[in-house]
Amino acid sequence: MTAKSPVCKIARSLIAILRPTPNILVGWFRGMAFHDKGGQIVKLKKCCLLYIIPYISVCMFLLFSISSVGFAEESAFRKEFISNYMRNLFIQQAELVKKNKDIIPGEVRLLVADAMFPGTPYERKMHLLNIANAMASMYKHWHNDEKPLGEVETILSMEVQKEKERVAELTKWDKYGKFLGNIVIKDHLVRLETKNLTPVIFPHWLHRIWFQCKVCHQDIFIMKKGANDISYDLIMEGKQCGVCHNGKIAFDARENCDTCHNAGKPDAEKLYDIAMADHKKIKEVAERLGAEWHPEKLHGGKIPIDRFGFIDWLALKENKVFNPLGSLTKDSQDIVRDNRILFETVSPTVNNVIFDHKIHSSWIQCSTCHPDIFENDLGGNRITMADIARGRFCGHCHGKVSFTFADCLRCHKQPKGAPVKGVLIHKQKQ
Repeated sequence: MTAKSPVCKIARSLIAILRPTPNILVGWFRGMAFHDKGGQIVKLKKCCLLYIIPYISVCMFLLFSISSVGFAEESAFRKEFISNYMRNLFIQQAELVKKNKDIIPGEVRLLVADAMFPGTPYERKMHLLNIANAMASMYKHWHNDEKPLGEVETILSMEVQKEKERVAELTKWDKYGKFLGNIVIKDHLVRLETKNLTPVIFPHWLHRIWFQCKVCHQDIFIMKKGANDISYDLIMEGKQCGVCHNGKIAFDARENCDTCHNAGKPDAEKLYDIAMADHKKIKEVAERLGAEWHPEKLHGGKIPIDRFGFIDWLALKENKVFNPLGSLTKDSQDIVRDNRILFETVSPTVNNVIFDHKIHSSWIQCSTCHPDIFENDLGGNRITMADIARGRFCGHCHGKVSFTFADCLRCHKQPKGAPVKGVLIHKQKQ
């Protein structure tokens, strides 16, 4: 069966006929029912079923027939045109278009019909519309008729606009999540929309000023994006965010939903534009919690940002700008491991890495990394940049909430062959 065959032409005509079917049925249904004075249907007329059932049966048969027939087979002209199109055979394409003036408008319409057939994936749809556009453009050039091209371009622009709107809807909150480790919590988006609430923007960087990572991870939250099914019910039980947001440590989560469900609100700008950070409020909260924030020690009054857009937490710590809490309880014991490990790189041109356990263990619990991310044995981990880029090993944090691994010399700064004392040596596992 070809695209020009009678069956295909009938099938395409039936699509146009069957599209208004739901409205037809509604009209028939209303016309074949008895109503009370308020307009409510109280009883169907007996003849209703005699009309509706056969109509539905025919419609279902035709729809299933059409879907099974499809439009996979193509005319010889279309096959040759697409072959030339894909191989950039311009001379052959021009000759083909010159010889087939009479059939091209119909072929363009068939391509458009196939592209717009219900259920056609977007990529396939655009592929067919682009071919139709090329066909119509050459037809206009060689036969001086621009009508097919105008029709195709109108449909193309509409489909592109629809796709832009679809993508925009899916990604409208992304700008909040791209900033310095922010997390946009939208797992229960349908439920939120029914309550007229927007997603939650969790400002990771702001909480990190007040608390060390180990306060929340791993006891309250697993340190992996998407691993915690955060819900209002659990928060109300004093879990997850409710551990702190109970009116004692931090504001009560029950007070004002919009305080957390802030995506799209004016105050949300402060959470992804570091230049708008409210240092006075940050300091007030820090003092109330027992942490420290000294904005007067910031160079130029600005939070230091590296060339990749990440906060330089080590610079803040070295300059004693802040001193976050290490625990929610005063009687907790802070465990810090004080040793360094020399990682010898395989490449003769790439510097070695000295990993400082003290810096890391002052921020996070040992269980955050061991044994799930790193084996405890000194030589038990074969670490590669490819794995780090995929989020393994150091990539579990770096590039997400810590400085990016793309900043090579932040880690690879120990020259090969240079003596270094007091370190454990990790030889790369082959």
